[in-house]
Amino acid sequence: MNFEGLDPGLAEYAPAMHSALDPVLDAHLNPSLLQNVELDPEGVALEALPVQESVHIMEGVYSELHSVVAEVGVPVSVSHFDLHEEMLWVGSHGGHATSFFGPALERYSSFQVNGSDDIRQIQSLENGILFLTKNNLKYMARGGLIIFDYLLDESEDMHSLLLTDSSTLLVGGLQNHILEIDLNTVQETQKYAVETPGVTIMRQTNRFFFCGHTSGKVSLRDLRTFKVEHEFDAFSGSLSDFDVHGNLLAACGFSSRLTGLACDRFLKVYDLRMMRAITPLQVHVDPAFLRFIPTYTSRLAIISQSGQCQFCEPTGLANPADIFHVNPVGPLLMTFDVSASKQALAFGDSEGCVHLWTDSPEPSFNPFSRETEFALPCLVDSLPPLDWSQDLLPLSLIPVPLTTDTLLSDWPAANSAPAPRRAPPVDAEILRTMKKVGFIGYAPNPRTRLRNQIPYRLKESDSEFDNFSQVTESPIGREEEPHLHMVSKKYRKVTIKYSKLGLEDFDFKHYNKTLFAGLEPHIPNAYCNCMIQVLYFLEPVRCLIQNHLCQKEFCLACELGFLFHMLDLSRGDPCQGSNFLRAFRTIPEASALGLILADSDEASGKGNLARLIQRWNRFILTQLHQDMQELEVPQAYRGAGGSSFCSSGDSVIGQLFSCEMENCSLCRCGSETVRASSTLLFTLSYPEDKTGKNWDFAQVLKRSICLEQNTQAWCDNCEKYQPTIQTRNIRHLPDILVINCEVNSLKEADFWRMQAEVAFKMAIKKHGGEISKNKEFALADWKELGSPEGMLMCSSIEELKNVWLPFSIRMKMTKNKGLDVCNWTDGDEIQWGPARAEEEHGVFVYDLMATVVHILDSRTGGSLVAHIKVGETYHQRKEGVTHQQWYLFNDFLIEPIDKHEAVQFDMNWKVPAILYYVKRNLNSKYNLNIKNPIEASVLLAEASLARKQRKTHTTFIPLMLNEMPQVGDLVGLDAEFVTLNEEEAELRSDGTKSTIKPSQMSVARITCVRGQGPNEGIPFIDDYISTQEQVVDYLTQYSGIKPGDLDAKISSKHLTTLKSTYLKLRFLIDIGVKFVGHGLQKDFRVINLMVPKDQVLDTVYLFHMPRKRMISLRFLAWYFLDLKIQGETHDSIEDARTALQLYRKYLELSKNGTEPESFHKVLKGLYEKGRKMDWKVPEPEGQTSPKNAAVFSSVLAL
Repeated sequence: MNFEGLDPGLAEYAPAMHSALDPVLDAHLNPSLLQNVELDPEGVALEALPVQESVHIMEGVYSELHSVVAEVGVPVSVSHFDLHEEMLWVGSHGGHATSFFGPALERYSSFQVNGSDDIRQIQSLENGILFLTKNNLKYMARGGLIIFDYLLDESEDMHSLLLTDSSTLLVGGLQNHILEIDLNTVQETQKYAVETPGVTIMRQTNRFFFCGHTSGKVSLRDLRTFKVEHEFDAFSGSLSDFDVHGNLLAACGFSSRLTGLACDRFLKVYDLRMMRAITPLQVHVDPAFLRFIPTYTSRLAIISQSGQCQFCEPTGLANPADIFHVNPVGPLLMTFDVSASKQALAFGDSEGCVHLWTDSPEPSFNPFSRETEFALPCLVDSLPPLDWSQDLLPLSLIPVPLTTDTLLSDWPAANSAPAPRRAPPVDAEILRTMKKVGFIGYAPNPRTRLRNQIPYRLKESDSEFDNFSQVTESPIGREEEPHLHMVSKKYRKVTIKYSKLGLEDFDFKHYNKTLFAGLEPHIPNAYCNCMIQVLYFLEPVRCLIQNHLCQKEFCLACELGFLFHMLDLSRGDPCQGSNFLRAFRTIPEASALGLILADSDEASGKGNLARLIQRWNRFILTQLHQDMQELEVPQAYRGAGGSSFCSSGDSVIGQLFSCEMENCSLCRCGSETVRASSTLLFTLSYPEDKTGKNWDFAQVLKRSICLEQNTQAWCDNCEKYQPTIQTRNIRHLPDILVINCEVNSLKEADFWRMQAEVAFKMAIKKHGGEISKNKEFALADWKELGSPEGMLMCSSIEELKNVWLPFSIRMKMTKNKGLDVCNWTDGDEIQWGPARAEEEHGVFVYDLMATVVHILDSRTGGSLVAHIKVGETYHQRKEGVTHQQWYLFNDFLIEPIDKHEAVQFDMNWKVPAILYYVKRNLNSKYNLNIKNPIEASVLLAEASLARKQRKTHTTFIPLMLNEMPQVGDLVGLDAEFVTLNEEEAELRSDGTKSTIKPSQMSVARITCVRGQGPNEGIPFIDDYISTQEQVVDYLTQYSGIKPGDLDAKISSKHLTTLKSTYLKLRFLIDIGVKFVGHGLQKDFRVINLMVPKDQVLDTVYLFHMPRKRMISLRFLAWYFLDLKIQGETHDSIEDARTALQLYRKYLELSKNGTEPESFHKVLKGLYEKGRKMDWKVPEPEGQTSPKNAAVFSSVLAL
């Protein structure tokens, strides 16, 4: 239909307002629609509106049968009854198509047709559905697969299509031609000129093509030549809709009035035999749609935008009694269609709701519909499970369809003939300089390739092949093809290679030879690893965060403090922020800001990482500021007289990062409004300059801090919105200056590049050098520029390239509330004096402490890294030396770098995102002592979260005050886990499995038992951990956890939060107890704890011989203790007790470790017995424990 002249409210439904792929709840949605609609977690209603069970339908009278929601808040643009199956198709303004099956309107399929344009017409064919959008014709199967996608010219604005026969299609729109397209070849076969442009509706009979134009005319065209045979000038304004039946043509539209277009209540009716108009039909509604419904008579259905529907005869009088009302959810009806059987009517409204009206309780859409194909049920559940870990498992158990055709793997001999690659020809320079001695040639190495590496020419047409001058190795893996990449090796995205042993044989030391801890990148939303490192190496922030502890379950400050504690304890081993990121995912503000990435987006790099980390930077500072305001460390700041620096409502985070400002609004009437505010960071605002003018970074920074802009604002004096000049003045400078670079487009990147080039030229000229036109230096020029006579204060010219950022800036508060900013060098300190002395006069010097950069790499989707200047205190704690050094932090890759590398930004692949400047002598202002906030009270009894838990179900006895553990006490520990995300793996061509991404585990139960005293073996912690995340697999066979155990509503277990149990374990670690268990390394890794190695007694290593397999706890218990454990499921109390007994047995057999040789013989007997038993514990009626066997007795006698 033609949308011109419809209700102006339609202008609100621009396609850009509705997400193409993930529709969200529209702001115009009627709240009453949501009363009975179930929304999925993304906020989109996917379920149908419920309809009462008993809907009384009178035979022969149309009544509403069902209403469903296609897309909440997204207007329906077109509806169409399928001509071949019992289905109703609906298209939306967001380009989304949905189909409903049968009169119950059960959702059949739903898929995106176009990413930006609305669907304007739908036509069903035998094998699929045609969808027409503005300049695109798409043919798709009913399930959503694309059969063909035909792109029209971008200048086209198509509105209608007409299927003339089974393989020919006419497409028309707001242009002066109509296209004829052959559906078999998907090509344009004809282009018919249209004298009157704007064909928005097309119909066909056995005599004519009927074309409705936007000018209000209807033209009749010949079926063969498409020439105009007749023309009806129906309306003076515009045409809304028309229909043809028999010898009658009826049309509705708009007429021109003095005030504009108005809906004409007279339907124009034409007799096609006489080719003239007959008496117009006056109706009682504002007609927007009309259709002939020829059942017993040639009735007309006239529909208005507001939902009124009237039936009348085209040659009779309209009766007001024949009006009924469709109740749309939205204010407007957008589309209307009639089924081929005339038994059903479909209406679509502006809120995405579809209404089905029928004249019988069980209507059919077509007289003869074929059966609809539905998706086959999953057959995997009916197949027996296969254990892939068994090497001898017959692959014939996998069902394969019987076929007599040739298999794809059965290549013909012609295609599988060996064709070895030929080596490239020898370099011409080598042949020219070669000297032969006998039959051996000798030539100097031209240094065009790396030593002992001859890459093969894979394609003869590869002209760039010989231009590669080096072959670099990527930290992603050493199996990649040799290729030259622009991104430097250490800046590339690093990934962990997993093996059968998981991470145990991965060499992290290859990437980190320092004692600082990296962060693992495989956890969801680990893109913020670089910013966590930046916050950690800010000494006041590190101390402040570790002193914080509150009662909130998901507190980012608490979790960040726990993570900082792990980074402190680590001696070069990587840590993971799984608990911190788990709490981060639960913060509603993080999700609202788009900081929570889906796994697919993070892996493919679809998101703009630079923009994302800048939003994360603002979010984390704000969140920490709020958390600290709730619970503040009272003596965190040492100011004059020992008083707090800021007001009681502020936090130390505010003291560190907050900048107090005055925002002045000056109206043109002369009135000025001043408001005080504060900000935690600044965003760079770049000047509009294309002349190549030299801008110092300090100038741009001052322009961004003292921002001045013209905008519309409310003026109390004028009492209306007026153009105002808004300026920002600084009242107090922060101790840490945080800057978001906001380089999110080519415009900002070109500005950085241009300023770096200007700064490079000025630096060379300043020291007496000259730059050649091609920017290349001769060897003599390089030596001269690097000589003392040249006075160049750098070791090489390369250190000056791509540098615009200063290492230090000087900021001064003036008396008139102004701010002076300038770049600062070490030479300036000699001229102006020490920076510390000038602080008394409001002059501060800020030193660059960290830069976060976005690495652009098309192979991996990009990554984020940080350059951090690590201070003296960190080196003193880790290495025992006192110095400062710049490091590159790329997840678990840590490498010392030259300080110039931290400010060099090649905008082709290394883009600045965040800058951190700190005041000189910052640490002297703050109390850097860390007092452990975890007290012994965390081990005392606590209430369970489970509502159904009873004392009779208690499986542990909490510690009493006289039982508090001391340094060196033994604690048996075991943990059970559930799976949140399955492992992602692939099978190589040789049949081996390669793990791409490990399964994401979550701790579900933690048990600690007493290791000494009269109550030895009795648990004092047995906590089930409540989780809000969806559990994929409870691993009941191995964990003993059943569905419902972790649900507070139905669980009968002692249910606690992860934070509560984490604090108990942290207290035990800090007090110095020794944990005894089996496989504790994995347990502590999933719990996200860093435990010193001297506090871990792991029986899996105590009873292990080098280069031999690890032995299960079940076999060790049977062999040494005569215990049968882990029968049907695992129990953590049983496992912890068994590990304690095994440790006692180890002390007994090894004489407290004094006789390793005798214990070695015990282990040899253990491994011999294990091989004979295939490491399986016999059934109860089978072989007895070896404690009574002769071989074991002889071993004990030793």
